[in-house]
Amino acid sequence: MPNFAKNLFNLLLKMNILVTGGAGFIGSHTIVELDKVGFNCIIIDDFSNSELSVLSGLENLIGKKPKLYQANCGDSEVLNTVFSEQKIDGVIHFAASKAVGESVEKPLKYYENNVTATINLLKAMLNHGVSNLVFSSSCTVYGQPETLPVTEETPIQPAVSPYGNTKQICEEIISDTVKADKSLRAISLRYFNPIGAHESALIGELPKGVPANLIPYITQVGAGLRPQLQVFGDDYPTKDGTCVRDYIHVVDLAKAHVAAVKLLLENEKMAQTKRYSVYNIGTGVGNTVLEVIKTFEEVTGTPFDYVIKPRREGDVTAVYADVSLAKTELNWQTEKTLKDALTDAWRWQLTLNK
Repeated sequence: MPNFAKNLFNLLLKMNILVTGGAGFIGSHTIVELDKVGFNCIIIDDFSNSELSVLSGLENLIGKKPKLYQANCGDSEVLNTVFSEQKIDGVIHFAASKAVGESVEKPLKYYENNVTATINLLKAMLNHGVSNLVFSSSCTVYGQPETLPVTEETPIQPAVSPYGNTKQICEEIISDTVKADKSLRAISLRYFNPIGAHESALIGELPKGVPANLIPYITQVGAGLRPQLQVFGDDYPTKDGTCVRDYIHVVDLAKAHVAAVKLLLENEKMAQTKRYSVYNIGTGVGNTVLEVIKTFEEVTGTPFDYVIKPRREGDVTAVYADVSLAKTELNWQTEKTLKDALTDAWRWQLTLNK
């Protein structure tokens, strides 16, 4: 191993990354990828949208129990305890309420959980001298874009849901805080629709109650746990009338977070140059809901039952990413296909059924 790579590897072994929402779908997969390159991970999670069983899957994958604080990451006292007890080198902030439909019904829950928690986290970081933040943002900040694919320069449209608005607000708060405090560096990853599961089927998406996301609902219907999938709208101006999204394998997405953390930690001189960056994280390809269903039928080898329903409030017609900036500056790109993601998601569902 060249000396530079060896020194960097040894440096990473000493670094602790705080992962809020680390027991969640994306957070747990990111912890696996962080561990692979030598980071130590510390989790804050209140398990409001995850299960304690995730921890055993993580332990099997990384060979140790991750350090856990079971608490709400918006609690200022908890954050002060974590930053006082642990030497934190960087933070990945996943913890948030995330269902578009629910956010329309319960907007105050989303503003409290998503915005207030981010403000409290930033305060704690500044109070304890922690400089590096990767924020889990979303393509929902683009609203209904006028042109596709969306780039990081695509104008931000008014959010079509409170969830999307919380991501817009949090990005603005982070940007303003970075401008005000020269010690802070941050990256917001605007990612598209994460799907799939770890190929080991030891961790995957595990929603509580009725899934709000398409893929776990599809796999539960396929497993006979739900009677039928509801497809909201077949009259959109798309190739088959259903909504278009950019579906990215969760492992590819996790690797993007690792790349962002490494960029922040390896480029301390960013403090005087580009201290806040935004990147689209997706495949660069849009697929309709019906295309996803057809691919799932190919994976399982069986027909799939669905019914068309009226459009759902808060859904945009189509959105998919231009990811060239992430490829250039993060040295990252996707490796897995839609079929890979659905195969892994189905394997995970079959494991849950045992």
